[in-house]
Amino acid sequence: MDPHLLRTFLAVTDLGSFSAAADQLGYTQSAVSQHIAALEHDLGTPLLHRRPVTPTPAGERLLEHAAPILLRLDAARADVLRTVGDPPGTLILGTTPLATSPAAALTELRRSRPTLDITITVTGREAVAHGVAAGEFHLGLIDGVAAPSDPLRLFGLGTLRTTAVAHEPLVVTLPNGHPLARRSRVSLHDLVDARWIDSPDLGAPLADLRAATESDALRPALSYHGTDTLTLLKLVAAGHGLALLPASITAAATSAGLAISTVLVDTPRLVHRTELLHGHIEEPTATTLAAALSTS
Repeated sequence: MDPHLLRTFLAVTDLGSFSAAADQLGYTQSAVSQHIAALEHDLGTPLLHRRPVTPTPAGERLLEHAAPILLRLDAARADVLRTVGDPPGTLILGTTPLATSPAAALTELRRSRPTLDITITVTGREAVAHGVAAGEFHLGLIDGVAAPSDPLRLFGLGTLRTTAVAHEPLVVTLPNGHPLARRSRVSLHDLVDARWIDSPDLGAPLADLRAATESDALRPALSYHGTDTLTLLKLVAAGHGLALLPASITAAATSAGLAISTVLVDTPRLVHRTELLHGHIEEPTATTLAAALSTS
């Protein structure tokens, strides 16, 4: 299947419109229609209902494959280009909100490369991982929850190389009036029936907690799809649910004056882990940044 046709198919299904897809892709509406027709001819089956524009059952199945296929193609191109070396004078760094702060490490990096032009983008975990894989970011800092000796799970992107940067304990954040607020330690097994805030780009994803506790009982009382830590903490303080966060979040809650307590998680054994995502650690920028991050 022609990847150009797959990209058109994804745009049409995402936007639900041939004309909107044409505007986004810079094609004429006629060209978009021809792309879809060619893809349907190649596969021998209709992929889209026209009015309204929705995928057919065959189109739904293709959607499951199209985005990962295109990402792997982008990742292959980016990985080949990385062998040429660092782009001269630039560093585009993607980072998740709760990853270890790169500020001190970037200062160290500037000492060795004072003319380096640095751009930092703060975004969600999947966006950082996909951005590094596709070459949109030269490097990425990503955080998550894992067993002390395990690496993070990276959305099935096997081509990425990672370097461990830091890890710290995890705490359950809860409002001051919560019955467990006065405890010093807690087991996640005791909280499977609690009200949780599902915040996949900040807190520990509930899917990871279900795997760690071997329980399907953990369910969200509220979902927060954002990257602002203070907003998540305010939701916890207001009693909308609990969140599992790195222990360093205590300082942010205190400085914001929020009525939040934090209780250390002792079982199961999990840590908040930060990793540097890169193509080849032999690249000078990746090597310098990884070393600076691990000591900062």
